[in-house]
Amino acid sequence: MTTPTAAPEQSATADHPEILRITDLKKYFPQHKAGIIRRPDAPVKAVDGLSLMVRKGETLGLVGESGCGKSTAGRTLLKLLEPTGGTIEFQGEDVTHASGSRLRALRREMQMIFQDPYGSLNPRHTIGKIVAAPFEIQGITPPGGSRKAVQELMARVGLNPEHYNRYPHEFSGGQRQRIGVARAIALQPQVIVCDEPVSALDVSIQAQVINLLEDIQDEQQLAYVFIAHDLSVVRHISDRVAVMYLGKLMEEADRDTLYEHPLHPYTHALMSAVPVPDPRREAGRERILLQGDLPSPQNPPSGCVFRTRCPKAQQRCADEIPLVRELAPGHRVACHFPEERVVV
Repeated sequence: MTTPTAAPEQSATADHPEILRITDLKKYFPQHKAGIIRRPDAPVKAVDGLSLMVRKGETLGLVGESGCGKSTAGRTLLKLLEPTGGTIEFQGEDVTHASGSRLRALRREMQMIFQDPYGSLNPRHTIGKIVAAPFEIQGITPPGGSRKAVQELMARVGLNPEHYNRYPHEFSGGQRQRIGVARAIALQPQVIVCDEPVSALDVSIQAQVINLLEDIQDEQQLAYVFIAHDLSVVRHISDRVAVMYLGKLMEEADRDTLYEHPLHPYTHALMSAVPVPDPRREAGRERILLQGDLPSPQNPPSGCVFRTRCPKAQQRCADEIPLVRELAPGHRVACHFPEERVVV
């Protein structure tokens, strides 16, 4: 049985009001047993009771190892996937079950940048058609026409407007991701989910795309949900960071607090894997190696889902699901035995 957790009660300011809130969000994928008769099996609990809040103009980093449910959470809060349970609120309005014209209007306010800069672009369409698609779908005619608006967007993201009629295969990976960014900002949304937008790019190109995203955020006061597994990139771009494991929230805090004073054993392990650009400090650092593999989200462990790999696990961890508690202002953790460790 899952214990619902309330969304974080953190104060919003006049400059940075709350824009998006998810409470006890769940996304389960039905499964069937193998055989002639397709009998129902236990569902895959990709997201299981996630509660988060995002303010206008800030970046919330969402981190965790592969398979923890980060990307599914991002797609579900945008309603690209229908949530199994919980609520999604945008600007104070419950949009969990939005459909039809309301969902179409919501698409103008909430967009996504996908991980694969090639797979997310239709290879049969020109760049001009791809970037103009949001205008066409929403029935919008920009001032001066779509072509002018698209070329302005291309220039804004660092692409040559004269390449309007070229196809995706004629661009490099970094340029394709810029096309994805141009498409995402075309309708001037308020929230963009960035699903590992730089993981497929070279390091030098990663920095360029990250800087572009930050510049656009400053100009338009966008809110980002930045999904990634590269903790160095997340630290650079995020204002707050949430750590996920097996569909659940493990810890959430502002960037500096989480990286310098983590409380959850899983966060300790993640932070110990981040290299330090100083050979002497790096040589003396403790490495926390997690034993075993990530459990199946179809059959998660009882109690705390991290207990099977946790070096501090006790009987209470198997018997009782840890509640997400706020142990310091803005610092939430789901652990029976949290421990502060200063990261060297």
